[in-house]
Amino acid sequence: MIKLLKKFITPVFTLIFFFNMSSVGAAETTVSAEVGFIFNTFLFLVCGFLVMFMAAGFAMLESGMVTSKSVSVICAKNIGLYSIAGIMFWLVGYNLAYGIPEGGYIGKLLPWSDGSKLETGYADGSDWYFQMVFCATTVSIVSGTLAERIKLWPFFLFAAILTGIIYPIQMGWQWGGGWLAAKGFSDFAGSTLVHSTGGAAALAGAILLGPRLGRFTKKGEPAPVKPFAASSIPLVTLGVFVLWLGWFGFNGGSQLAMGSFTDAVAVSKIFINTNLAACGGVMAAAVVTRLMVGKTDVLQMLNGAIGGLVAITAEPLMPTPIVAILIGAVGGMIVVWGTKLLFAMQIDDVVGAIPAHLFAGIWGTLAVPLTNPAANFGTQLLGVISINVFVFIVAYIIWSIMKNTVGIRLSKESELKGTDVTETGVIAYAIRD
Repeated sequence: MIKLLKKFITPVFTLIFFFNMSSVGAAETTVSAEVGFIFNTFLFLVCGFLVMFMAAGFAMLESGMVTSKSVSVICAKNIGLYSIAGIMFWLVGYNLAYGIPEGGYIGKLLPWSDGSKLETGYADGSDWYFQMVFCATTVSIVSGTLAERIKLWPFFLFAAILTGIIYPIQMGWQWGGGWLAAKGFSDFAGSTLVHSTGGAAALAGAILLGPRLGRFTKKGEPAPVKPFAASSIPLVTLGVFVLWLGWFGFNGGSQLAMGSFTDAVAVSKIFINTNLAACGGVMAAAVVTRLMVGKTDVLQMLNGAIGGLVAITAEPLMPTPIVAILIGAVGGMIVVWGTKLLFAMQIDDVVGAIPAHLFAGIWGTLAVPLTNPAANFGTQLLGVISINVFVFIVAYIIWSIMKNTVGIRLSKESELKGTDVTETGVIAYAIRD
């Protein structure tokens, strides 16, 4: 009897399943609100942990770029700044950005709270997490520029202010529906809102902090490479690959939806353009350095990848593949020329973050109208100037106050011994430069 029932039930259920699937496919091409909610939330979470993995990329890149006597402090700074960003963005940052009135300038000083609703289209917690890892990226940019001569705890204090107050305020001007959004400013995933912001804060700190001891000769030229040689080129390379991987979450997740055919195609196109822009940045930096100095500079190639990625971040959806390559290539060239500009100004940027993030970010944001007809150059210029001037001035004031109170620079003796000895007491490498 049981065998007879099995023979009867199996084909019946097969037919029911077939007709059910056929009716779904024929009747509707979009998912339900709840399924869309799940897909969108999943996109935020998956892309969010890709961006979180960029913290590891920054730690690798910076650890490899500094001299071997300053590696442990870089590790401490990167795990510390990520933790500070998480706490501060929960405590005040999110609502400073997203509690802003329409067309306004600043949100509310309140902790984040969960008010998830199906109508929102995604879980509130997934959005908080996705936005928090962007915030952490901003302060990671500052870390590398000021390496090898800044005190650890004043840096942590600045990280708290940047992630809790400075970054959220200017972020809200656009992504929170503030005054720049009302004027039509466009920055898809943060060429200016994230990368230029970090670069501007780093520039203010580098000016006040000054270069590492002996970094420039009496003639104002960069000192020979050996005393300031990167401790591990392979580690820098791995760091850049990790950042490159994380950037797919950075840009792809900024589509903010994955519940339709259009969104899925858009995310796929963003991945392609993001990848091609990085490729363009690498090869442009390789060609330019070969033509300029007769050698192919691997560090500039690696930073060229970052410059290309930063440049495409403002508009990774609209460009054609060839245009994405060109936008990234210009970003890579800006990295090379920007590095030379900083040398001429005797500004010591240990990892090259200012050219790769600030300068390339400005270029990428101004290039948006080339492919996005909804944007215009005037509004883009207004956004670039407003955000960078605001961040630079506020950061400069904060760095100045700390410099004249708690102090931000290590003593000459401590710098010569190495920050690993004086700041953490943990030596990364037994064999030194």
